[in-house]
Amino acid sequence: MFDGFWDNVFRYPRYFITVLLGVFLNTFAPLVPLLKRPITLIAILGLFVGSLFFLTLTLRAMLGLSTI
Repeated sequence: MFDGFWDNVFRYPRYFITVLLGVFLNTFAPLVPLLKRPITLIAILGLFVGSLFFLTLTLRAMLGLSTI
């Protein structure tokens, strides 16, 4: 009944990594042509850094880690 149970359990991390890699590649593949031009590269990097900064400030305010 449990023949190969642990084999199946140990396959899940490999499946999880494969799915995450596929999502990552399919998400960022359309952006690769945009990164070849310096203006769009700067704009995308600015958007990424700004989003990360906004997310950091929002989480810090929500968790009460800073006095705003």
